Amino acid sequence: MSVVIGVLKETATGERRVGLDPSAVAKLMAQGHEVVIESGAGTQAGFPDQHTLWAEATWVNDAKSVAERSDIVVCVQRPPVETIQAMKADGLLVGQLNPYRDAKTLSQSTSQPISMISMELVPRITRAQAMDVLSSQATVAGYKAVILAAEISPRLFPMLTTAAGTLRPAKAVVIGAGVAGLQAIATCRRLGAQVEAYDIRKAAREQVESLGAQMIDTGVDAQTEGGYARELTEEEKKQQAQTLASHLAKADVVIATAAIPGRPAPRIITKAMVEGMASGSVIVDMAAETGGNCELTKQDQLTDHQGVLIHGPINLPSMAPLHASEMYAKNISNLMGLMLKADQLVVDLDDEVIQGCLIMHSGQWVHPQITPDDVSEGK
Repeated sequence: MSVVIGVLKETATGERRVGLDPSAVAKLMAQGHEVVIESGAGTQAGFPDQHTLWAEATWVNDAKSVAERSDIVVCVQRPPVETIQAMKADGLLVGQLNPYRDAKTLSQSTSQPISMISMELVPRITRAQAMDVLSSQATVAGYKAVILAAEISPRLFPMLTTAAGTLRPAKAVVIGAGVAGLQAIATCRRLGAQVEAYDIRKAAREQVESLGAQMIDTGVDAQTEGGYARELTEEEKKQQAQTLASHLAKADVVIATAAIPGRPAPRIITKAMVEGMASGSVIVDMAAETGGNCELTKQDQLTDHQGVLIHGPINLPSMAPLHASEMYAKNISNLMGLMLKADQLVVDLDDEVIQGCLIMHSGQWVHPQITPDDVSEGK
């Protein structure tokens, strides 16, 4: 008997991605599994229901039907509570479930002993790189942030020599050299900008310089185990601010990408720094969803502060839904490969990858670092 895998149509405002793309669905069906898809699930990502690769899947008209029939339900963002409640006993929900914010809702939304995997929590180890949703989606986000900046900016990025004169290249500063920041650096460079980058992890220097950017050295190193960055002390924040202010004052474009998992975004760009920037400069704050790296960022709005344009876009990966969906689907497929054993679903509690991202098992909350009791909803 085959495993039934369900694909939901996303309901979150502005969400255009889909959990599994046609290629991933075709591979699952070739392995002997049944795939049930909610009609219209891939339309906004550029994958119509009639797409050749998944046209032979089972199509249904509503999310409840997907949930009731599936052993594994795949989503991008957390589905409505009523959809989760419609899942059958021993079913598995897989997606970006945002447990840092929605742990209480998730723990209270089950009517059956189901399990849940939150893709944001896939451990960042070598073995799990092909399942790392944060990295794949940050790649898209870093690219789109620069494209948005180029669209907003009154300047062109490259140096141009024309009959009407020579235009100097734009100067860009990228704050944060994680996956999103590195992609932002690469995209700025492709567009012809001169790029400086800052990260509180000194280990990022080699990657920054390999992309042709210069590293801004503030003398602060806050790298922690696992490659993440810890919060800075007050003294470190002052030291960081003094150095960054002088570089931002000369920047035409700033891409801010700094984030701490499960925490509000670190405030790095102050009002005073913005007011020290030239009129016509642009800041794209990729951390807007978690409070912003810039003190003046307004979520999903473009703000003009004394001539400096500050944009706080949300859900950047959804702005390039086709490629974002393709990468997300590969991440999901690779993770499901750990659990699809012949013709059955096996959640191996001893597997370190599963341990890292399994938040609920058979109706019981099991994640040791995130619990419903200590999570403040909506924060």
